[in-house]
Amino acid sequence: MTNKMITKAEGNVLTLERVFDAPRELVFKVFSEAEHLKHWWGPRGWTLTVCNVDFRPGGVWHYCMKCINEEQVDFFGFESWGKAVYEEIVVPEKVIFVDYFSDAEGNVVEGMPSSHITMTLVDLEGKTKIISRGQYESAEALKKVMEMGMEQGITETWDRLEEHLQSLL
Repeated sequence: MTNKMITKAEGNVLTLERVFDAPRELVFKVFSEAEHLKHWWGPRGWTLTVCNVDFRPGGVWHYCMKCINEEQVDFFGFESWGKAVYEEIVVPEKVIFVDYFSDAEGNVVEGMPSSHITMTLVDLEGKTKIISRGQYESAEALKKVMEMGMEQGITETWDRLEEHLQSLL
């Protein structure tokens, strides 16, 4: 099985799948702890300058991604704030949350698409398949985030995740 991400956009649902060469417990851990998220969350050339995680149902992950790569001229210095509100957590199998664009105070940015995400981690005998299913308000909302470059951003983020996982093994 290749290590490439499979992307499927149908109607208002975006499904992403990828196999990581690491045990499920470790993959789950690096999604749930700030000290790990800081190493891999975001596309290449971006870093987390803020990463506050309250990993429990009803808890919030609030973060800021900042472009630090001068070669990304149009984005250099740009900050992108995000917020996830956790709904359900089943260790180490599943995390359900709502993902929002936010501001520095954690307020949801009106007019920007949010998604209800169910992330499932499947144990593949030492490897882990992540299946992320994001449901948007409408097909138009999904189209908007795809046009913003979400697929490339997630691909690079998950590449960085694989690299971080390998550094821990």
